[in-house]
Amino acid sequence: MICSQTMSNAQKPSKEQRILLTMRKVLASVVRETTPSPGMKHSLSESTREDIRMCFSLISARERELAEKSGIELNMRPRFTDEPATSSVVPIDTLRRTQTNKQSDNENNE
Repeated sequence: MICSQTMSNAQKPSKEQRILLTMRKVLASVVRETTPSPGMKHSLSESTREDIRMCFSLISARERELAEKSGIELNMRPRFTDEPATSSVVPIDTLRRTQTNKQSDNENNE
């Protein structure tokens, strides 16, 4: 699902992304509000419930396509803000300097 967590602050969701998000929220609300208590008969027919499942599937597929186009990873797992990060960003410049330093050290040792 594309949400504010998966998009960077500089990236504003497109009109299509906003439509998909709204459709997902509305469908989820309809499902939540029409789901009967255990043992009660569902007010929606089985075909209507299957159509809702298909809508969710189509929304998800399109969100995945849009995310791939814009380079957004959807396999990110949510985490608590106080949870330590499992990865860190390493600037490319420091990698180049480190590699250059190692090469010069090897040349000096020879």
